[in-house]
Amino acid sequence: MDYCTGPSFASGGFIADSAFDGSTVVNGSQQQWFTRNSRLDGWSNGVWNQVFSGVTGAPATCFPCGNPYTTLATSPVTREAPYLYLDSTGSYNVFVPSVQHNSTGTTWSSGPTPGTSLPISSFFIAKPSDSAARITSALASGKNLILSPGVYHLDQAIEVMHPDTVVLGLGFPTLVPENGNLAIRAVNARGDLVSGLIFDAGGRTSPSLLTLGSGHEAGVASDPSVLSDVFFRIGGAAAGKATAALIVNSSNVILDDIWAWRADHGNGVGWTVNTADTGVIVNGDNVTAYGLFVEHFQKYEVIWNGNGGTDVFFQNEMPYDVPSQDAWMESPGVDGYAAFKVAGNVTSFAGYGMGSYSFFNQGKDIFAERAFEVPDSLPAGSLHDLLTIFLDKVHGKGGILHVVNETGGSSTAANADTVVPVVSYP
Repeated sequence: MDYCTGPSFASGGFIADSAFDGSTVVNGSQQQWFTRNSRLDGWSNGVWNQVFSGVTGAPATCFPCGNPYTTLATSPVTREAPYLYLDSTGSYNVFVPSVQHNSTGTTWSSGPTPGTSLPISSFFIAKPSDSAARITSALASGKNLILSPGVYHLDQAIEVMHPDTVVLGLGFPTLVPENGNLAIRAVNARGDLVSGLIFDAGGRTSPSLLTLGSGHEAGVASDPSVLSDVFFRIGGAAAGKATAALIVNSSNVILDDIWAWRADHGNGVGWTVNTADTGVIVNGDNVTAYGLFVEHFQKYEVIWNGNGGTDVFFQNEMPYDVPSQDAWMESPGVDGYAAFKVAGNVTSFAGYGMGSYSFFNQGKDIFAERAFEVPDSLPAGSLHDLLTIFLDKVHGKGGILHVVNETGGSSTAANADTVVPVVSYP
């Protein structure tokens, strides 16, 4: 938050595996925020949706409140991002943290973070001038991958074929598929760690930008694949198109700080210009997401088809630029698309601190029937602390008619910038 100059608006973020001492964290005007597996000595403020998971010193749950907090005592399953470091001999290594279950606080509070070090010799260090074929060849030989900073224009997908492969971006390298291809496909996604990357859609429609797993591998709870700090853009930097940003086919996967954005501003922006149906599709079972930010996609923003899934914090803005209600209908008689759809055959799913906002700015009344669409047959209380909000009554129109299925009130210009909550569902 820009503390010194008004209006000091801020729109949320993510903290994990961090400790704060000696004062209180001033959360300021953050509309939403997610903190995981950390230690706090104080926390102030909260606008709409503040979520804490496995955080020592976190404020108690209070939702809806003036300072709305959703707090989980422990995080069900976590695995921190890999990182490059220099050891005592002056040699570079990459540290791969171990999986933790039902954890709280930092990984290093009572000693070194559990995990394994990999020598730099086990990595292929790529440059933007390297072709996708060369990078895939190195991965096929058993190497891990470090992507150095820059923009990688890819004429074919980078194929990750072996389990337990590390793909680590330094300086947030950007991957751009140029021929309607994927940017990365992890074929045998068991224990794969992908961290610190930006995916930019290319000018030809890709089926997805990143696909994790083929759907034929189960994955194992003791060795989950993890996507950490992985961001997707459809437009914004340049015109781009994709059917989906991220598809997760494997089971036992952790999504940790994911931002999927169909651009509402910048370069190459328009309803028929930066086209993208869905941000995130989860087909695998037992997938856990922390800090899931998905915005402005043209149909369902998230489709969750797997059983046993958990989402801890979700932030969404529906597409701003819907040209007409007829152009945005889930089915005849059902206005708009839900931001988060749990498939009708799913029998178990848990969600905590999930918000969806609307700002339809084309001067027409555009409505979404609901923000969240889930089977009513889910166990009672599967969803916790849901909300919708109407943004900007001066320039916005329409709104969201229900929070989840047919439950919860409407968010329109009549109650702009006001949380419309559902504390528990079903």
